[in-house]
Amino acid sequence: MGEPVAKPKPEAVKGKEAERIKREALGIGERRKHHAREATPLKGHAKEPDSHHRLYRFRFYPTAEQAGQLERTFGACRWVYNEGLALRSGAWEQHRVNVGFAETCRALTGWKRAEGTAWLKEVSSTVLQQALRHLDQGYTRFFKGLAQYPKRKKKGRSRDAAIYVRTGFRWVEDPERPGTGSVTLAKQSQPLDIRWSRALPAGVFPVRLSVTRDRAGRYFVSTLVEEQIAPLPAAFEPGSRAPKAVGLDLGIASLVTLDDGTKLDHPRLLKRYAEKLARLQRELHKKVRGSRNRDKVRQKIARLYALMGDVRRDMLDQFTTRLVRENQVLVVEDLSIVTLLRPARGKGRRRKAKLNQAIIDAGWGELLRQLRYKCKWYGRTLVIVDRFFPSTRRCSACHTKGPKMDVSVREWMCTECGVVHDRDVNAAVNLRDEGMRLYWLVAAGLPPGKKVPAVIKASELEKCLLAA
Repeated sequence: MGEPVAKPKPEAVKGKEAERIKREALGIGERRKHHAREATPLKGHAKEPDSHHRLYRFRFYPTAEQAGQLERTFGACRWVYNEGLALRSGAWEQHRVNVGFAETCRALTGWKRAEGTAWLKEVSSTVLQQALRHLDQGYTRFFKGLAQYPKRKKKGRSRDAAIYVRTGFRWVEDPERPGTGSVTLAKQSQPLDIRWSRALPAGVFPVRLSVTRDRAGRYFVSTLVEEQIAPLPAAFEPGSRAPKAVGLDLGIASLVTLDDGTKLDHPRLLKRYAEKLARLQRELHKKVRGSRNRDKVRQKIARLYALMGDVRRDMLDQFTTRLVRENQVLVVEDLSIVTLLRPARGKGRRRKAKLNQAIIDAGWGELLRQLRYKCKWYGRTLVIVDRFFPSTRRCSACHTKGPKMDVSVREWMCTECGVVHDRDVNAAVNLRDEGMRLYWLVAAGLPPGKKVPAVIKASELEKCLLAA
């Protein structure tokens, strides 16, 4: 038998034939605006030194009229996203034509002019274009291998969100309370009733607004501003000029263990509210689908999950802020959380399911995300040690590598030096030592006057050294 013949990859239709298919088969209008004018290259926005994009999130309480308009906006964004996805997928599957962001925007103009979808005119055009831009970003991440193919959005399942760029809202700063003011969205006549829990940087115009509604029915507005954040003073070891470092071991028994023995207790919020959550789930199961009573119980469940999320984020935010303020170098392990959450099969699957639930409840991904951007903001360095580094099995006193241990083993004794180790504290000390080795390796290769990067990843060490 001969070798299987590889199927040739389908070639995309280009040129005038592609333009004809887009115009006649797909209903995408031609590019008419500024057709005769030559294209000019876009000028990039020059950011000032030590300036970062920072997001401030506030809760607001819309009126009945504003809530109705936002409901239509969320539905229109979801419809436009799904229609754009269907257009791009169908163009390639049926005609082998590539459709990009510009073509979907021209198709949006046709949808708004059509009689059956004229209701799209009730929503700001910039918000609908942002929905198409998010779709285009999803395709970009898919082609780079960073995400799966974009999926359709469903009402009640997908997050309700609308993005307003600078032309989509009006911002008037309050002269008596700088950093606060009134925000009026496009297609609305009254400003939002925002609870200003803290002030924005005075005199700064918001770059973008994101209006969201969670499953509990709460409305939030997230304000993106460009802010100058001053780095914190360098933190050194007492009596020396060596940077102060801390090793962090993430776990289940204790959420975080530091190299000095300090432990942050696991909140175990899912376990704390398990009985109440189970009772509400049973009530939901007994209600008739589509009834108001079922919706009331669903709201209670959503509010309970929102409470757990708020408590978890607030705890991690306070803890990571304290770590960044007190230390110059923070060392963590490169965890593949997706791999750790892989479901088990066969014997022991129930135990693995409980372990997966504890990992989700811990919020490791949120903790690492906060450490990344806070180290970048405040002039600290986050060192990410390779995931295959034996931090738990290696003796921090004599560096002897021991045998594999079960998760239930919390203490062990080194067979070479006889030192008894706490499993998590020993791992934190080993991570700190390995992280400082990588830190000095990168610092020694930097030219004079150049700062150590905010993130040093062991798997990308060569790239970091070449960039220096």
